[in-house]
Amino acid sequence: MTSSTETRLTSGQRLTRGLAHTAAGPVDITRGALGLGANALASAVSNARQRYRDSQLRKELAEAQATLSRELSTAGEVLAELPENFREARANQPKSKRPWIIAGAVAGALVLGGAAFAFVRRNTTPEPSPLPPSVQVDPKP
Repeated sequence: MTSSTETRLTSGQRLTRGLAHTAAGPVDITRGALGLGANALASAVSNARQRYRDSQLRKELAEAQATLSRELSTAGEVLAELPENFREARANQPKSKRPWIIAGAVAGALVLGGAAFAFVRRNTTPEPSPLPPSVQVDPKP
């Protein structure tokens, strides 16, 4: 019984088979050699492309490191000058009574809130009803 599906040979298998059947397989030898050459060429091109990408990546990485170094040195200078800038800002700022006014307003609001709470709570307690209870309060023995 003959199989209807052909298995494709790789270039190496084709070369091996061609060399084994030297008299019958000059076409296989040629196709195998060309296939191996094409695979080698494709591999070399891929390798060159990868090296080019790596070199571009190295250049970009070096530029990024240089930029980061400049930014960090600038940030260090700004941080070194920060305490002096704060001192100057505080020296130029007039003394104000504003924090004391805010603290007094908060304390007054707390006192008034407490008084209002006590007043409302005292007025919300129910007064005893003038009617007699609907349920007997004292149980019978």
